[in-house]
Amino acid sequence: MQTVLADWIRLARTDDRQPPVSEYTMQLVEGYAQYTDRIDELISTYAVGWTLDRMPVVDRNILRLGAYELVWEDDTPDAVVIDEAVQLAKEFSTDDSPAFVNGLLGRFKELKPSLRREQSGTEA
Repeated sequence: MQTVLADWIRLARTDDRQPPVSEYTMQLVEGYAQYTDRIDELISTYAVGWTLDRMPVVDRNILRLGAYELVWEDDTPDAVVIDEAVQLAKEFSTDDSPAFVNGLLGRFKELKPSLRREQSGTEA
């Protein structure tokens, strides 16, 4: 996964044949790449009854970017992050996906202060 993300980031920044990618999109992908293991661990822990492998691919990736943006970024209000993720799930995934994405990201929002304290403790 890390190699794929690193290749995508490199190509997005250097290959003129690739369509332009916004700086914020790059920031989200790079951020997710930095916290891949922790984000997948969080999703696995709190997605009751679902493993990452069983989860629809679209849901898994919406949750990955949403979790990164919600917990580690402050540029967008939490409610907007969750709403945008739910809208993506409505547009591109199953009928059950919007509620699933909303519930899991809502839980991460509740846990955000402790997750940030935990993260700052590991960086010290």
